[in-house]
This record gives sequence, structure tokens and C-alpha cells, in this order.
Amino acid sequence: MNAYVLDLSVTTQGPAYPPSEIMDKDGNFVTIGRINRAGDDGNVSAAWGSALVAQDSPLPPFGAHAPYRILRELTAADDDMELYTLPLPLPCNNYPMLFAPEQRPDAHEVVRPSHPLHEVPIPDLREADGPRRRDPITLGQWRRARGQVEVTVTDGGTAAEFEFWFTGLIPDSVYTVMSLRQRDLDPAGPTRPGPLGVPNAFYADRGGAGHYTARLPDPFPDPDRPGANRVINVVVLWMSYQQNYGGAIGHFGLGGDIHAQLKLTGPSFQELITRS
Repeated sequence: MNAYVLDLSVTTQGPAYPPSEIMDKDGNFVTIGRINRAGDDGNVSAAWGSALVAQDSPLPPFGAHAPYRILRELTAADDDMELYTLPLPLPCNNYPMLFAPEQRPDAHEVVRPSHPLHEVPIPDLREADGPRRRDPITLGQWRRARGQVEVTVTDGGTAAEFEFWFTGLIPDSVYTVMSLRQRDLDPAGPTRPGPLGVPNAFYADRGGAGHYTARLPDPFPDPDRPGANRVINVVVLWMSYQQNYGGAIGHFGLGGDIHAQLKLTGPSFQELITRS
């Protein structure tokens, strides 16, 4: 039995585009993750950091990177900044994927405004059903999240168990967990990111604590195996519409209805191998 324990890092970012899955009230990306900057050699560097990024940052083709137009770095003085969803269609987006092709094949055609995270209009909501009231969700609150994942190869090497522990999450909220596989961001033929387990939802309690487990068949095939598509990261998503989507990670993704809050800072699990 092989076990692997990793700490998750606070983020607001999925892939590099859009630069963030969270905005401020002025429509700028509140980016915690890999910040694309112009290097001294003319290339683009992408070190982990936090910055306020302009919505009109240059948008390269999918798989390429360009320097973000950085308005300023984020500091502790920004802790009171109120957080918003991205509007639809998603700005500064080059990801060609439909996240829920059976449920929302028209996802790229939907038009919706940006909403404060605490006031997202829940579909089919009735006041009589008792919606929880929230204060504005701030950057300081978002950055308090902490998480850890333990991964154990089981069943004679044919499966892996994932167990998560969380503190500091947004209280009384629905969260989901997704997997990122090595080919999900492949420009030559991206695969659709999927849930880490189904159902992939858990609930953060009134203190912001949560726990989640999942079991995946053969998530870490040998990279040399034909067709191998290893899990290389896990992402914890705050669900602004307070629902999950079965076999999809969301309808619109990338800040429209899912918002990455915790993940690993880079590809991981290289030491783990499973078999079919």
C-alpha cells in the first residue's frame, strides 16, 4: 500500500485562461495562482503569486501563454475586497471545452452578468424554502481556506483512495472536487475535466470545516502506457449556484458557476503508479 500526503494551496485559478475564476466589482481578475509575466529573455514566466489582472489582458491561442496585464499585486490590504463571479460568456477565455455536453450543449451561448458571490441567483429558488443569507464574501475570507489530501493506492494497485480534510472554507456551502488529468489541457486534443468521484459534493459546516473521500479506478497509469491519462492535480471548487452536476464539474466552468479555491500548485502524484 502506497500513501501520499499533500497540502493544498489557496487559489482562484483553474487553467491560465481566464486568469482567475473570481473578479472584483470592477470586472478585474482577482488572481491567486500562476501569474504570467514577461521575462527578461522575452519569454513568459508563470510563477505562483497573486495579482489584480485586467480583463482585457492579451488572449493567446489555447495552449499558449502571454503576459497578463497586471494592474497591481494583491496584499493583505485587499482582505476586505468583495468577490464576484465571472460574467457569461466568460471573458479572456480560450478553453474550447464544453463541461456538461449532455446537460448544457449551449453553454457558450448563455449571457449572464457578474454577481457578488453572496448574491448569486440560485436557480428555481423560492423564499419560502429558506435560503441562507450571507454577508459579502471577501478575499480575506477566501484566503483562509486550508486543505490536505491523502492518496492511498489500494486493491492490489488497481485503484486509489483520496481523503481530504478542510478548514476555513466558506461556511454553509456546497463544494465539489474535480480531477485534472495530464491531457485535459493538451492543445492537440484536450480531454474533459471530470469529478473526483461521483457524487463529488460535500458540505462545509457553519465553522467552514469539511471532509471528503473518493475512490478512482486506475488513476495513475504508467505514463508510457498507450492512452494513459493520469490524474495530476485535484481542485476544490466553491459552487456559486450551490449545486453539483452529476458527471460534469459544472455547466459553465472557470468562474461562471464553479470557482477553484484550493488545489496543488503543480503536477503531482508522479511517485504513484496504478494498473487496470
